[in-house]
Formats: sequence, structure tokens, C-alpha cells
Amino acid sequence: MLKLLALDRFTILLMVMVVLASIVPVSGQAAYYFGILTTVAIAILFFLHGAKLSREAVVQGIMHWKLHALVFALTFAVFPILGLMAKPILEPMLGRELYWGFLFMCFLPSTVQSSIAFTSVAKGNVASAVCSASFSNIIGMFITPILVSIFILGQLKHDFDPTASIIQITLLLFVPFVLGQILRPWVFPKMQKIPSLVKAFDQGSILMVVYGAFSGAVVAGLWKVVSFNTLMLLILACSVLLTVIMLLALYIPKWMGFNKEDQIAIFFCGSKKTLASGVPMAQILFIGQPLGMIVLPIMIFHQIQLMVCGVIANYWSKQAEVKEKE
Repeated sequence: MLKLLALDRFTILLMVMVVLASIVPVSGQAAYYFGILTTVAIAILFFLHGAKLSREAVVQGIMHWKLHALVFALTFAVFPILGLMAKPILEPMLGRELYWGFLFMCFLPSTVQSSIAFTSVAKGNVASAVCSASFSNIIGMFITPILVSIFILGQLKHDFDPTASIIQITLLLFVPFVLGQILRPWVFPKMQKIPSLVKAFDQGSILMVVYGAFSGAVVAGLWKVVSFNTLMLLILACSVLLTVIMLLALYIPKWMGFNKEDQIAIFFCGSKKTLASGVPMAQILFIGQPLGMIVLPIMIFHQIQLMVCGVIANYWSKQAEVKEKE
């Protein structure tokens, strides 16, 4: 049943963190120290992400600029436009804070690991997927704060300056990432010897952030504000958004004449949003705002995209195997 629903261990643990935060939220002085610990963990996480990224794959993939331009357009233009167009419908249905979270999700970069993994399973252009997804995350550290400042916080605080947020995100995410790239020749061989420990730290860092974010939201009365009906409407909104963006990511590359391998890479890199970068960014960008409500849409969208992409990747993989036999 869990395999059918594409619920892996990490997804189940995400749900456990939400339940745990609802029952035993961290608060007060403990929340302060937990926040410091989480910040350190996220910095190490992005250091490891930098060390994982193969320079050879980047050099090979970066030459395919048309593919990267289309993924960039889907991620940072089409997604935000769809999110802004949905405002007259979603804001009255979900409320201002949840709509902010939905729009923030539209401003986020693509995923890295799952985009590459699904592209590989579906027999797509893995080198370009590595480069495109990584580029999306790096450039997103600068574009996302600007979009948030213009379309969300700019309405609330007219004197909001994205520069401070960009500096914080650069120090927390980008600098460790670059440092990981520099030290890759020494760090990556050691990471290969302990893959299970690296994966546990990778997922554990995100779980810590989610637990901390939801703890603060629960203390502030999250579940008194978000009803079951509102939650179902949010799931529906995320599902509709994913359907629209996937159709665009499927047919636009065909119309532009990309080959099948490139179409697969564009589809998986251009239709997804990152939870790993999204939650840390939200912590920096939405200080003083209901963080739990703002990260709830990306948590829901993250699970839906994994379930749908898993099914599609397996289907395309079987199609490729049939063609190879022919």
C-alpha cells in the first residue's frame, strides 16, 4: 500500500514531524537553541550538496543552453505567473497566509536529487538534468528573495529590502555549496564510503527545519486556523497547479523540437519545486510571519509531485525498454 502511494520513509517521517510538533512543540528558550542547531545543520547540508555535484557533469550539461533556458522559464516565470493568476480564487478560499505559502512555493527553484533521479529512471538526459537542476537552485537563492519582496512582503512592508535576505541566504546556502565544490576532491570520496549516513543527515536536516517551523506555527495556533476543508482545498490547488505545469513541461519541449531524452529532463526539472531549499529560505524571508502556514503548501506539493513523477518515470522507463528490444 505504501509503495502504491509512493510514500517512502522520508515522507512518513515528514508527517511524523508535523504530528510531533502538534503534540510536543518546541518553544521558548529551547526553540532558540534548536533554531541555532538547525541553521548549522542546513549549512552542512548545502556543503554536502556542493561536494556531491560532479564538475564533469556540469561541463557536459552546461553547453545545452536552450534546455536550461526553458527550464529556467518554467521555474521562475511560468510557475510565478500561474500563482499570481490564481490569487482571486485562492486567497478568499485559503486565506492570506496560506496563499502566501502557495505563491512562495511558485517562486522556489527546482529540486536537485529527485529531478536527477527521475530523469535517470526515465532514460532521459541525466547530464543536462544535473546541470539544470543545480543551476536552478543556485540562481534561486537570489531570484526567490526578490520575487518574495516584490509580490508578498512588498505589500506588507513597503520598506522591505531583499538585499539583507539575499546576503543571509548566500551565507547559509550558497557559500557552503561553493565550499563543498572546492573541497569535492577530498570530501566526496569519503561521502561515498558512508552513503547511508550522508542520506540520513540530508533528510534529518530537513526534518529538523520542518519540526521547528511547525512547532512555532502550532504555538501560534496553526490548527485553529487551518480547518480540514481548507486543507483539502489546498491539496486540490496544489494538484491542479502540478497538472497544468506538467502539461506545459510536456508539450512545449515537443513543440520546440527537443529530442526525447531532453524532453524528459525538461519535464522533471521544470515541473517540480524544492522542499530542501524552500524551508530554510522561508525561515529567513518570513521572520515574524506564520511560518508553518507558509511552508505547508510546499510540503503538500512536494509529496504530490513525488507520487506523480514516480509513476510517470516508471512508465517512460518501460516504454524505453520496449523500444530497445524492438
